[in-house]
Amino acid sequence: MTRMQDAALRARALKVIPNGMYGHESVRLLPDSFPQFFSKAEGAYIWDADGNRYLDYMCAYGPSLLGYRDERVEAAARAQAALGDTLTGPSPAMVELAETLVAMVDHADWVMFCKNGTDATTMAMSSARAQTGKRIVLVAKGAYHGAAPWCTPIPAGTVAEDRAHVRTYAYNDVASLEAAVADAGDDLAAIFASPFRHDAFIDQEAPDPAYARRARALCDTTGAMLIVDEVRAGFRIARGSSWADLGVAPDLSAWGKCFANGHPISALLGSDSCREGAGAIYATGSFWLSAVPMAAAIETLRIIRETDYLEHMIRLGDRLRAGLDTAAAGSGFVLRQTGPVQMPQIMFEGDPDFRVGYAWAEEMLARGIYVHPWHNMFLCAAMTEADIDRTIAAARDAFGAIAARRDELVPHAVLVAMAAAMATPETAG
Repeated sequence: MTRMQDAALRARALKVIPNGMYGHESVRLLPDSFPQFFSKAEGAYIWDADGNRYLDYMCAYGPSLLGYRDERVEAAARAQAALGDTLTGPSPAMVELAETLVAMVDHADWVMFCKNGTDATTMAMSSARAQTGKRIVLVAKGAYHGAAPWCTPIPAGTVAEDRAHVRTYAYNDVASLEAAVADAGDDLAAIFASPFRHDAFIDQEAPDPAYARRARALCDTTGAMLIVDEVRAGFRIARGSSWADLGVAPDLSAWGKCFANGHPISALLGSDSCREGAGAIYATGSFWLSAVPMAAAIETLRIIRETDYLEHMIRLGDRLRAGLDTAAAGSGFVLRQTGPVQMPQIMFEGDPDFRVGYAWAEEMLARGIYVHPWHNMFLCAAMTEADIDRTIAAARDAFGAIAARRDELVPHAVLVAMAAAMATPETAG
C-alpha cells in the first residue's frame, strides 16, 4: 500500500498543527504504517488519503453505529439542512429529540444537549455540584471521562487545583468505593461510573451487580448524584440505560458518539433528582443546538427502536470472537478477548509490551482490516457475515506472519511508557 499522500499531508500538518495531530485520533501511538488521514467512508469501510480501503473496526472511535453515511439518517439530515441548521434559537427538532430520549431511557426526565462527550460529563459534574452544594467527585481509577482539565488522562497544561476535589476508587471494588465515600465525608457531590470497564491498555470488565447497586445505595445515603458515563457504550449494549438490567438507575447519564450516527451531538440526561441543579448551571456553545444533528439523531433513534441492529451486531461479534480464537490457536497464540462482543478488546496472552499486538495490527492493516492494538473496538450494523469471515481469514494469515518472525518483534517504547503512565494516573485530593 502506498502512503505518499498521507506522508505529504503529515508534513504539511506538522507545520501548522502542534505535533501534526492531537487527541485520540492521533496515530503517534499506533504502528508506523497506520494512515493519519482519510478521504471517505461508506458503510463499514473507510478509505485513506491514498485510496486504500479498510474494513473499519474503530467506527470513528464509536460514532458510526449503523455504518458510515447511512442513507436513512443522511436523508433526515439533508431535509433539516434545507430548512436551517445553526439558528438564533433552536429548532422544533430539539423538543422532539428530548421527548424521544426521555421516552427511551428509563431514568431520564429531562435532557440538555451539547456537542462532545466531555461537554456532557462536565455538565454532569457541574449539575451534581449545583444540586448538592458539595464538591468531591469520585471516579474509577483509569477511567476515561473526557479531555477537560478535571478528567484528561494527560495532565500537561493542568494544575493541581483542577482536580483538587476529584478522587478515585477501584472499579468493581465495593470496599474501595465505600472507603472513598467515607473519606469524602459530608462533601460528596457525585460518583462517576462507566457502564463497563473499558479503559485503554487492559482487559475489559463487566460491572459487578453488587458494585453497581452499592454505588446507588451510597448515593442514596449521602445525597450524592450517581452519574453513568454512557458516551462510549450508550446504545451499543442496550436500547436504553446500560445499567437498567442491573436494576440501577443513575441520577445523571452522559451520552454521545453514536446516537446520531456520526453527526456531532451529545447529551446529558437526568432525573428529577437533579433537575434543579441542571437548571442552575450556565452551559452553552455556539453550535450546541444545531438542528441538523438533532434531525439525524431522531432518525437514528427510530432505527434503534425499530430494527435488530443490536442483535445483528451481537451475532457478528460472537462469530468474530470464536473465529479469531480458532485462528490464533492455529499459530500458537492465545487471545484475551474481553468486553461486549460488539465492543471488543483484543489483546495477546504473554504480550506485556504489546509487541505481538502491534505486529498483528500492522499485518491486519496490510490485509485491509483496520484494528487497534490497545483500545476497545466497535462493530457497526453495516457489517455483514462476509465481512466477519474476511476478517477471520485475514487474521489467520496475519497470525501466521507474526509467528514466523516472533523473535524479531520489538516493543513500541513510547506506547509502553504511555500505558504505564495511564495505568497509574495522577490523582489529587
